[in-house]
Amino acid sequence: MRLTRKTSPVSRRTLLRALGAGGVLGGLAGCGVPGAYVPPGDRAGADLSADDKRLTWGNWPLYIDTDDTDTTSRPTLEAFRRRTGISVDYVEEINDNDEFFGKISPALMNHQQTGRDLIVVSDWMCARFVRLGWVQEMDRARQPHVTKYLDPLLSSPAFDPGRRFSVPWQSGITGIAYDRRRLGRELRQVSDLWARDLKGRVTLLSGLDEAFALLMQGDGVDITAWTADDFHRVVDQVEAYVGNGQIRRFTGNDYTKDLVSGDVLACQAYSGDVIQLQADNPDIRFVVPEEGAELWSDSLMIPDRARHKTNAERLVDYYYEPEVAAELAAWVNYVCPVPAARDVLAASGDEDTAALAENPLIFPDDGMRGRLAVARDITATERVEFARRWNKVVGL
Repeated sequence: MRLTRKTSPVSRRTLLRALGAGGVLGGLAGCGVPGAYVPPGDRAGADLSADDKRLTWGNWPLYIDTDDTDTTSRPTLEAFRRRTGISVDYVEEINDNDEFFGKISPALMNHQQTGRDLIVVSDWMCARFVRLGWVQEMDRARQPHVTKYLDPLLSSPAFDPGRRFSVPWQSGITGIAYDRRRLGRELRQVSDLWARDLKGRVTLLSGLDEAFALLMQGDGVDITAWTADDFHRVVDQVEAYVGNGQIRRFTGNDYTKDLVSGDVLACQAYSGDVIQLQADNPDIRFVVPEEGAELWSDSLMIPDRARHKTNAERLVDYYYEPEVAAELAAWVNYVCPVPAARDVLAASGDEDTAALAENPLIFPDDGMRGRLAVARDITATERVEFARRWNKVVGL
C-alpha cells in the first residue's frame, strides 16, 4: 500500500478546553448517585448487527484521516464499508470529556440507548464509565488484530485490566517542549523547568488530569501507584513556584502560541502538538524527561444498550490491522498504539511518510519506551478533593 503523509492543520488536543472547578465537579454529579451503577447483566441491548449493516461513532474533530481534496471523505472508513458492507455514521461531536459525559449520562444512568455504538474519550474519563458500568465488554474473539497488535505498554491500565472494556484509539506523551535556539541549551529533566533563567517563561497545563503525572514523575514518584501524599506534596511545590513567579501561567492548549511567539521558553506539552510545531520551527524540541513521562490514550468504548455492538467490534479490530493503523498514523501523527504499523510506514514509497517510522513521537524507541508509564487514574472520591486543591492553585 502506498501511503501519503497528511498532517492535520490543527491537532485534536488543541481543541480541548481547560476545565474549571464547576465543570469537573458538575461532571461528577452522576458518579455520586447510587442508582447510576449498571450491573453487567443490564448493559446489553438487542444487537441488530446481523441485519442492520451500520453503526454510529462519536469522535473528536480532526482525529481521523481525510482525503487531501475532500475533507468530508475519510479513506479508511470508506475502505471498511467496501470490505464489510457496514456503513459508519461518523460524528465529530466531542470537544471536551466532561461536556460529553454530561451529554450522554442521562441516557446511560436510566438504562437507555445513547444513539451511539462507539465513542472515544480520554482514559481518565474511560475510568469513570467503567466504574459506573456504562460500557460493554468487547468480545475479543471478534478482535484478533487487537489481541495480536495492541502495544503492551497500553494493554492493561489500572482502570481496565486487560482492556476488556476499552481499546486505545490514539496515544500520546505529556512531556516538555522548549525552544532550543532561544533557550541556548538542552532540557533533560522536569527540574530544569525551575532554573533561574526560566523564571516567568514557563507554563504548565491547567487541567488536573493533564498536568499531575509529569510533575509527580519529576519528584521521583511511580505514577502507576501514586498516593494522596504524593499529590499534595507536588501541589505544594507548584504553589511555591507560582508564588515566586517561576510559572508564567497555566494554559489549555494555547501554550503552543506562547512557545511559538517566544513569550515562553519551556512548557508542559503534548507530543502530537509538537510534531506539528516542528514542521514550521525545527528549533522547537520535545523531551521525555530522564525521570519519565506520562503515556496517555484516548480510547474506543461501546456504550450500554448499543444497537450495533458486533459491527462496532469489527470496526475497532479493523483499525488494528497494521496497514490501516499506518494509514491513520500518517495523518494524525500521534503515538500509534499498533507498533507493527511502523514497518508498513517504513516501506512506503513516499519519503516523508517513510520518515514517520523513525519519529520517536509516533513510534517511541526502546530508550524512550523505558521512561514512559501509564498513570493510575484518579478515583471518584479523590477527584473532588484534588480538583478543589488544584483549581485553587491554578486559579480556575
